Amino acid sequence: MEKKIVFSGVQPSGALTIGNYIGALRNFGELQDEFDCNYCIVDMHAITVPQVPKNLRKNTLDVLSMYMACGIDPEKSTLFVQSHVPAHAELSWVLNTITYMGQLNRMTQFKEKSKKSDENLNAGLFTYPVLMAADILLYQTDFVPVGEDQKQHLELARDLAERFNNKYSDTFVVPEPLIKEFGARIMSLQDPTSKMSKSDSDENAFILLQDNKDKISKKIKRAVTDSVGIVNYSDDQPGIKNLINIYSVLSGKEINDIVDMYSGKGYGVFKSELAEVVVEALDPIQTKYREYLDSKDYLEKIYTEGAQKAEAKARKTLRKVYKKIGFISR
Repeated sequence: MEKKIVFSGVQPSGALTIGNYIGALRNFGELQDEFDCNYCIVDMHAITVPQVPKNLRKNTLDVLSMYMACGIDPEKSTLFVQSHVPAHAELSWVLNTITYMGQLNRMTQFKEKSKKSDENLNAGLFTYPVLMAADILLYQTDFVPVGEDQKQHLELARDLAERFNNKYSDTFVVPEPLIKEFGARIMSLQDPTSKMSKSDSDENAFILLQDNKDKISKKIKRAVTDSVGIVNYSDDQPGIKNLINIYSVLSGKEINDIVDMYSGKGYGVFKSELAEVVVEALDPIQTKYREYLDSKDYLEKIYTEGAQKAEAKARKTLRKVYKKIGFISR
């Protein structure tokens, strides 16, 4: 039996957080044994907001290194940079012609980003969900690992696949979401009602995968809790609940066991030991990350070979699309 196909992409727009790791990267290594995985660094998406070119290049290599440090094996998965495969932009243009303006107007992330980016309200920011759909559909993707905040974009990809198939005959696989029941959404350490984000203006709100021991300890110590004073897993205590989620995923301990461990103990003890758990979990990842980042020739080999593999898959789909819409073959 052929393996089902998975696609996922991460923007190279700065250092990754433990939220990215717990919600996505941690699971990517496990998925590659069961699925035919395509992991992409979506640098074309990144330029919908202003970027410093040298930083974008650095961040792209950072994410590539971190992907592998978190367990992605380029021998098992197709690991590549989006801009190295022109078919992404080419299919995006075709899909733009069957995407309705009303659909894009309803995109929650566009509404949020447009409020923050009045001076840079560009067409790319409006249409990037179409490029995201192209990313997914190019590889005849069966499953997309997504968090709740990305489901709307996957729905657009599904809708466009069905619309194209109905108009031109079956061409695209209609992708399904692959959502982990637990650990898919880690919240801000300063506002546990919001998702942890590396773009947060308060650096105490997130823990970066590259943060050292001192930074991790300080950020966890400053994490928002409550006045209850009891380590309990409850929606009424969202700050502590979020910290317990982090503890559970990174330590492998069950939620109930963690609550029992800290029965009668204060938040100070809990936070101190959580910091140790986080440092211990990130240490081997950071070591591998630095090794990869120092091996520029190896990174070039990985993204070059990855692009070749991805291009072969993508061109197969694009040729089919071009033929069906009436373009003359080269």
